[in-house]
Amino acid sequence: MTLAKLSNQWFPTMPSLFDRFFEGDLMDWNSSNYSKFDTTLPAVNVKENEDSFLIDVAVPGMEKDDFQIQYENGRLTIASEKKIENEIKEGETITRREFNYQSFKRSFSVSEQMIDSEKIQANYDKGILHIELPKREEVKPKPAKQIAIQ
Repeated sequence: MTLAKLSNQWFPTMPSLFDRFFEGDLMDWNSSNYSKFDTTLPAVNVKENEDSFLIDVAVPGMEKDDFQIQYENGRLTIASEKKIENEIKEGETITRREFNYQSFKRSFSVSEQMIDSEKIQANYDKGILHIELPKREEVKPKPAKQIAIQ
């Protein structure tokens, strides 16, 4: 049996709930993930290597002081609140505003048995917030043990 995407022949531009379920990230449905002003959340990449989990968050236009990162009870929370500055000089009017410095909050469940929470690190470089969650030594993959024949 194969799952096939059904086409909506009567309203082709209207996505169905079925489409959203299979295309969306289920973690975004969590009520602890939100952004103000009814905009989208920043894009996130999550990677894993032998030593750690790596989270990259695309947040251009921010400063490193704009972020709050917390780890508590197996939940990593990344939040930011940037005030929109409406500096308008005399004689100017804004006819279009597309810059969007928004507030957001993203949370990720992380197994406390997997990571060493004392060694979590974060840095912000060229519009990307990088967070490294090092794995505990006991969960890192071990090389195969060679057994000598006697």
